Amino acid sequence: MNTKAALYIGGLLGPFGGGVVAAMLPELGASFGVSPALAASSLTTYLLPFALVMLVSGTLGERWGLSRSIRVAYLVYVLAALLSVIAPWFWLFQVSRGLQGAANAFTTPLLLTKLAAITPAHRLGRTVGTFGAMQAIGQTSAPLIGGLAAEASWRWAFAGIAVVALALTASPLPGDTPAAPTSIAATLRSMLRPVVRWPIGAALLLGTCLAGLPFLVAFRLDDAFALSPSLRGTILTAYGVAGILGARFVGGAADRFGARAAVSGGLLLGGLTIGGIALSDSLPLIIAAWALSGLATQLVLVGVNTTALTGDGTTRSSAISVVTSARFLGMAAAPAAFTGLYRADPVLGFLLPATLLVLAIPAIVAGWPHRTTTSAPIR
Repeated sequence: MNTKAALYIGGLLGPFGGGVVAAMLPELGASFGVSPALAASSLTTYLLPFALVMLVSGTLGERWGLSRSIRVAYLVYVLAALLSVIAPWFWLFQVSRGLQGAANAFTTPLLLTKLAAITPAHRLGRTVGTFGAMQAIGQTSAPLIGGLAAEASWRWAFAGIAVVALALTASPLPGDTPAAPTSIAATLRSMLRPVVRWPIGAALLLGTCLAGLPFLVAFRLDDAFALSPSLRGTILTAYGVAGILGARFVGGAADRFGARAAVSGGLLLGGLTIGGIALSDSLPLIIAAWALSGLATQLVLVGVNTTALTGDGTTRSSAISVVTSARFLGMAAAPAAFTGLYRADPVLGFLLPATLLVLAIPAIVAGWPHRTTTSAPIR
């Protein structure tokens, strides 16, 4: 495995670890003797530490060394996944989920920073697009693989994750370049810079109104077509498959037309597709719209991440960690934001996030910071 491939594969772990429990919630509840609603809290138990620790993981990673921090995070994840395997009580399983989320906060943004360091700036969009596609694979395959594992025992899913994380601890990583220490206070102040502030807002909107909506699409498929859980899970993977297939196209478009155009186009496409899911009664059209939502997500992600990664080299890890944190905080907030509205009116449950995506476009066009380009690799 070469270095770049190892960085890409590492990007799978965070989204996969978050979503792996989605299809096994009934089995989790039965195993620990808790309600399905309480079992579902294992999603939040992972996502909140994942998002919150990412606010500072980039700064701490720069201080401790990016490669060292990534390897330690992989090792912690191995131990946390094994704790899930053997946990006899639900509270201990929740502790293991929180540890997994915190550990993965030191992988996703730091891996992106490493990729930026070895990629020429004029190809950064393609690289970030491919990384985003790998994350889409993790996000969309997790419920399917978790559900298949739960047919025998849900614990096998975490045993498999532990094996993958252990293999990643031995994977090649680029060497660290010495960087000036950055304080956590300086990281939080950096959120006020336009080069970070705008991507933070776009990432939060993306997580809440698009990337965080698989659960809402699953509700729609169940209510409108009474599909089985396995079929619903299969359809949801269309989101990730489209993101994978379109990754290089999306990255190339961002390199050619710029981050602002990528984010604006992604928000527009996302608003149209999410609105289409609300208004269509055709299963094929809904599947097609959800797949196009995966492309929309990749467009926004590439624009957001390339903007954050082309800032000041001494704060690049801090910027991308804060931006990534915002996306996952949005994903964690999506169920609370839209479930009640969907239950009251399914059409409005989709049209509200669709409208918010589109309404943000004029502000993005007017205020998005210009990207500074160079033909040399970013160091």
